[in-house]
Amino acid sequence: MSLKVLAFMAHPDDAEFSCMGTMIRLKQEAGCQLAIATAASGDCGTTQYPPDEIARIRNQEARNAAALVDAEYYAAGCKDLLICCDAPTMLRFTEIIRRVKPDIVFTHPPMDYMTDHENTGRVVRNACFGAGAPNLLTYDPCPAPPFPKIPHLYYVDVPDNTDIYGQPIPADFVVDITDVMPLKEKMLACHVSQREWLRAHHNMDEYVESMKRRGAQRGKEINRPYGEGFRQYKGHAYPQNNIIAELLKL
Repeated sequence: MSLKVLAFMAHPDDAEFSCMGTMIRLKQEAGCQLAIATAASGDCGTTQYPPDEIARIRNQEARNAAALVDAEYYAAGCKDLLICCDAPTMLRFTEIIRRVKPDIVFTHPPMDYMTDHENTGRVVRNACFGAGAPNLLTYDPCPAPPFPKIPHLYYVDVPDNTDIYGQPIPADFVVDITDVMPLKEKMLACHVSQREWLRAHHNMDEYVESMKRRGAQRGKEINRPYGEGFRQYKGHAYPQNNIIAELLKL
């Protein structure tokens, strides 16, 4: 039976920026099934459209990207800039974890450049732990059963690989994504609406190129053109072995 890999990120396109190359390799080389989940709808990522319209656009862009690798896509329904560590969010995330039944989960690290990312990572960690608790009721109209397994949990790199004080964040390990970069790039390019948003809000007109520079920075650490860095969460009760290194023979 193939393993299931889930990228549970804050916004549409976060997975493509951070961990999609590794997920593609896990699919191609280890036969893993893929899933992508986003906490928020992307309703603030525009200067052109009202919230409902941009949320619809970004949802379709995310689904288009996921379809390129036959990945399932889930949306938790939070609002941009308002992702919180609260009970409703925890229950929505837990329901998604139970539906996906992942063996491996990627999410944002505890320190990132925005609280949407940080809070998503915290709630994902809690949901991974709590998904197996039968008494944690999600109150979904058709709830998935408890998932009695704590998955391997990995934190992705942050933009520029630096913390909020500008200090470098080392990776536990770096995955070579050079050969799958064209597909990762194609997936990111599906998020068409974000080019205009980043140009207007971030003064950045290099949506795909910024992702490639980020990959090149990690790639230098393993003497390859492109890489993705990760840190493994090894808290109590979580798996301690590096299953990614085992599957990809790093």
